[in-house]
Amino acid sequence: MIIGKVVGNVWATKKDDKLSGYKLLVIRTNGSCGEKDSETIVAVDTIGAGIGEDVLVTKGSVARNVLREKDSPIDAVVVGIIDSLEVDESVLK
Repeated sequence: MIIGKVVGNVWATKKDDKLSGYKLLVIRTNGSCGEKDSETIVAVDTIGAGIGEDVLVTKGSVARNVLREKDSPIDAVVVGIIDSLEVDESVLK
């Protein structure tokens, strides 16, 4: 899973029929303990996350399984909203 922050929404009037009904969010992934290796991805929202919230995202074929959409063009899904996060940085060094 990936930790990220919701930074925007995607509106697409024309898209694959299998994406109809899904809310799409722009997610900025967190780098490792403040490093600058983050990326921006688009993920299907399954839980009602909003802009500014920290979220858990799953990617790849597992993301399609979350939605039971094996033939859909889905590569990333928001599966949780993070209430708090604690990291012991001394363990990561």
